[in-house]
Amino acid sequence: MNYHAKLNVMVEKIIKRTVLEEIRRDIRREEVAFLIGPRQAGKTTIMKIVQGELAAAGEKTLFLSLDYDHDRAHFSSQQSLRKKIELEIGGGPGFVFLDEIQRREDAGLFLKGMQDLGLPYKFIASGSGSVDLKAKIKESMLGRKRVYEVYPLSLGEFVDFRTGYRYTDRLPDFFALEKIRSEDLLLEYLNYGGYPRVVLEAEAREKLRVMDEIYQGYISRDIAYLLNVEKIDAYGQLVKTLADQAGKIVNYSELAATLGISLPTVRNYCWYAEETYILRRVTPFFRNARTEISKSPSVYFSDLGFRNYALGVLGHVQRPEDLGFAFQNLVYLILREKLRWSGARVHFWRTKSKTEIDFVVDAGRSVIPVEVKYKELAKPAPPRALDGFIEKYRPVRCLVVNRSLRATVRPRDTEVRFLTIWDLLFGDLDTEWKTP
Repeated sequence: MNYHAKLNVMVEKIIKRTVLEEIRRDIRREEVAFLIGPRQAGKTTIMKIVQGELAAAGEKTLFLSLDYDHDRAHFSSQQSLRKKIELEIGGGPGFVFLDEIQRREDAGLFLKGMQDLGLPYKFIASGSGSVDLKAKIKESMLGRKRVYEVYPLSLGEFVDFRTGYRYTDRLPDFFALEKIRSEDLLLEYLNYGGYPRVVLEAEAREKLRVMDEIYQGYISRDIAYLLNVEKIDAYGQLVKTLADQAGKIVNYSELAATLGISLPTVRNYCWYAEETYILRRVTPFFRNARTEISKSPSVYFSDLGFRNYALGVLGHVQRPEDLGFAFQNLVYLILREKLRWSGARVHFWRTKSKTEIDFVVDAGRSVIPVEVKYKELAKPAPPRALDGFIEKYRPVRCLVVNRSLRATVRPRDTEVRFLTIWDLLFGDLDTEWKTP
């Protein structure tokens, strides 16, 4: 096992991952389990953990990786892989782990063929930011796969780890009593994000070195594979520019002019950035296209450390304005995670007169506007931007996410709740749809 594989195993034994519980729960389902997500988010490590637990329970297992030369030969054909599995496991039931499967051409079709052979094996496969892999598993494996997205640590996973899992079931109590410590943890996460290897390093210099490796690996491996080599610099500049505009409306024409590349290329690069899990587009919420913006999205990064590194400020996000944008990005990540299986969608709202709401959670019959304020709030004064939205849509309630204020006011017939970031993180967002 190489150095990084050893390190990843060590990290995952220390840092507990929520997605690991989902995989354990589903491990005996017939579908192929696909772990997908950005490079270095912990996919290989999670697979190693699951393999170790199965082996300890007496199950037969096999781990193969397309990152290893000595394993790659077994992926030359389905028959070759089958022979290798039968040699190691035999003809009975077993669990087969296939790491970095995106390096196999036609990965989706290849695994579909293995699944269609009716072998008595459960396949668990992983793939890093591969546009081809995502497209092929969707097309080729309809009804034959279950996808698990593995991202860098969430704020909840990060805090639980950094407090030594002493307060796992009592974190709201911890935040209520340990306000200074909670603020320190928030600032650390806003600066460095949640890549496991970055979180594990204690010194700022080592965090920077690890993030440099992650960032350069993404550019030189994932993007170099997808784009021509001469275009990598332009793509890197685009990522940096988008990092500076996180939470702001993206003007594609302006980006094209700034970077000196064509408008179609800019749109294509933004699509690649999203498909490789680096960022997410947030589209506008509107009911009336005449008065509300209906096309241009905003963007948020999947990891704050990655964003800060692209800007050259990893570990040095200190100005209130910069912390405010990072805080807004964090609120988006929490909303996205909490609403993952709810069917609700996260948008933003902006009128042509430039009245703007940071987020609008659209649950179909109900909508909830969410304003984000990083600054300390002395009293529960509803942001002025909410007035127009309340008048137009009459939401049951609005949320104002901030650092420390908890309060509820009721202008007109709408409840405005002031929540801390910790309330949002550990509260039950489903209850927000209900009438107060």
